[in-house]
Amino acid sequence: MIIHAPSLAELPALRGIERAAGEPFRALGMAAIADDEPPSTAELTRYQRVGRALAAYDTEDGSGQPVGYLLWEPVDGCAHVEQVSVHPDHAHRGIGRALIDRAGQDSGLGALTLTTFTDVPWNAPYYARIGFRVLGDGELTPGLRAIRAREAALGLDRWPRVCMRRGVAR
Repeated sequence: MIIHAPSLAELPALRGIERAAGEPFRALGMAAIADDEPPSTAELTRYQRVGRALAAYDTEDGSGQPVGYLLWEPVDGCAHVEQVSVHPDHAHRGIGRALIDRAGQDSGLGALTLTTFTDVPWNAPYYARIGFRVLGDGELTPGLRAIRAREAALGLDRWPRVCMRRGVAR
């Protein structure tokens, strides 16, 4: 597996990964998540141009189409994982963790944060297994509070969610 910034031509493939990665939510009664529109090509382009988009390729030379991707933003001194998705055909191979580790390293910041669903096995329980811890309400930074408020406005609080944090793997 190789990880690097996706090319502009590869951005539509990231949308396909997101759609495929959303499908398993249907089995959990979360069809609204499965049906959610992936980031637009314009949004993906913005991340790509500022160096905050990564793609994983399931080949040794990085050829072929991406099989996973990650978007991040600086939030209150941390690299906040806005989205990380792996195509289900390539799940359980360490691709998500590799993307997260690489984002932490590339960011130059000391920690990673994310928001996620508490009861989805490949969300909070997975992130806990790779070293993230749930933040209590008193630990939320202003930026994380703003992200949670935006998520609530979008209706994501229909299902339990948490903020999590992990130091950067060196």
